[in-house]
Amino acid sequence: MDLAPVATPSQRQACAALVDSWAAARLAEGGALVAVDRHSDDGPARWYLRLTGDEKDYVTVWLTMRQRTLHHEAQVMPAPETNIERAYEYLLRRNGDLHRARFALGPEDAVYLVGELPVVDVTEDELDRIVGSSLAYIDDVFPTAMLIGFAGRYRRRRRSP
Repeated sequence: MDLAPVATPSQRQACAALVDSWAAARLAEGGALVAVDRHSDDGPARWYLRLTGDEKDYVTVWLTMRQRTLHHEAQVMPAPETNIERAYEYLLRRNGDLHRARFALGPEDAVYLVGELPVVDVTEDELDRIVGSSLAYIDDVFPTAMLIGFAGRYRRRRRSP
């Protein structure tokens, strides 16, 4: 991704207002988004979006306003305990299937899904894509990644129809 231009304070404010209104509207719809929390007291605006998943009970997508971009991240799983190389290889190979996101290692070697979008490119459609894709990508890889990385400890739950 090319380096996005530094967003002006008014562009960042407009983006924050858009995220706030988008989140409120999605929350009111009663879909997968079940909670929204926003923080901006001691730094950049940051939103915590809690969604219900099919394979993983809950997925939390963090949106963080940066100088140039709206950064998004979601924890996929803790650091694998077994078959570590195989678990990471599985996720790295899946990176090729992702659009504007990637699997990465985060604190304590946990696996995250991360990406960013220039502040000036943030729209309701892009927020739908970011959050929806994050949920879909994580639900897609979670059972296999957990079966590989926590062999013998993780058991895929059977959901009732």
